[in-house]
Amino acid sequence: MVKEYDIIVIGSGAGLNIANQARDKGWKVALFENGPLGGTCLNRGCIPSKIWTSAADAIRSAEDAAGMGVGTSIDYVDFSLLRSRLRHIVDGDSKSIENAIDKDPQIDLFRRTAEFVDSKTLQAGMKKVSSERIVIASGVRTRVPEIKGLEKAGYLRSEDVFMIKEPPRSLAILGGGYKAAEFAHFFSAIGVDVTVIGRNARFLPSEDADASEAVLSRLSERADFFLGYDIDEVAMANGKKKLTLSSKEESADVEADELLLCTGVVSNSDLLKPEMSGIETDSAGYFIVDKRLRTNVKGVYALGDALGRNMFRHNANYQSMVVWQNIIGKEVKAEEHAIPHAVFSWPQVASVGMTEAEAKARGFEVLVGHHRYADSGKGYAIRSKEEFVKVVVDRRNKAILGATACGPEASSLIQTVVVMMNSDDGTPRPLIQGQVTHPTLAEVLERAFRGLHAH
Repeated sequence: MVKEYDIIVIGSGAGLNIANQARDKGWKVALFENGPLGGTCLNRGCIPSKIWTSAADAIRSAEDAAGMGVGTSIDYVDFSLLRSRLRHIVDGDSKSIENAIDKDPQIDLFRRTAEFVDSKTLQAGMKKVSSERIVIASGVRTRVPEIKGLEKAGYLRSEDVFMIKEPPRSLAILGGGYKAAEFAHFFSAIGVDVTVIGRNARFLPSEDADASEAVLSRLSERADFFLGYDIDEVAMANGKKKLTLSSKEESADVEADELLLCTGVVSNSDLLKPEMSGIETDSAGYFIVDKRLRTNVKGVYALGDALGRNMFRHNANYQSMVVWQNIIGKEVKAEEHAIPHAVFSWPQVASVGMTEAEAKARGFEVLVGHHRYADSGKGYAIRSKEEFVKVVVDRRNKAILGATACGPEASSLIQTVVVMMNSDDGTPRPLIQGQVTHPTLAEVLERAFRGLHAH
């Protein structure tokens, strides 16, 4: 027997936005979730990681204060309190969501993996549900590389690292992206002996090259890096995980008490068996959608990490609004030219749009502005080092193509650029014509735009 619903939602991260909108409209909703309620952001992403990196920021700020004439020391790190604060918000919010859904007669929660039977029917265990409207927000999971001995030696992932009761004495982090940067920042700050191993010869390869170098420079003061290395084997030796590495030039061995995978992600679409539905996915298993976030099957939408691009919760939330507007017939296209993101490492990095290299690769003639924090009153006051703001503008019409901020308050500074990129002409005119409070780090952004030059 198949139960009919007004809408089916797969995933309780940003998908929950759709479920709530449908509930408010009086629709009967089927919500599928095979993990903790709240999705990646709440349970193993943005929220728990920022609790950790905020503590790491406090430690590094205290250490750096000596250069401003303030002598201080870190007497201890109470990991049990850190863990308690993390679990309080993660478990508390997830349970609160579940309790609210359990009491809601408009939403039926299925705590299992959904599998397509046909284009509009899903099965969970012995139950089948169907709807003419389906929203897929199924997310991703950590990619586990095929390395000899890895499974036997064991490892942590972002799915379970936040559950540890005590930090390891030493930690090897596999990967060189934003997760590796944030975990390296936290664990090294609390006294863990950290080694980062990346296949790419460049750390944070998707960021502006200057920002990548700045983060690598600062983190290298507290952690060891092996970039451009493959891991040939993992084995247990004397109670530690021994990693055998090789690059084009040499080989090396690394030992650590624990191993953390930050090796990218894979789509969860395979769990849904989309081949049974006729819904198209790309070669990596991510759902293919048009500008209105519609799949090739009428009435079926996909959003968030399930699309394989711009995997940020704020973008998924935005996409959920676009999807809902299209579901109720308003025909809205997703606008994706100014999606910001931040890496909460040391220093912090935030960016929006294209880097200079990306803009040039796409054929733009660009003007570039670059200004160091240290060359501003506030930047000098906080004893800035490598931190900077870099902006990229279309030479023809002065429209902003992208920007990167690297340093304190980077994630807040970049938001001003996002607003300007969404203005009528997308230029820095509002910032340049306005007045910027002195002395603040906002002046660094303003001066970067005032210093535009051919590059």
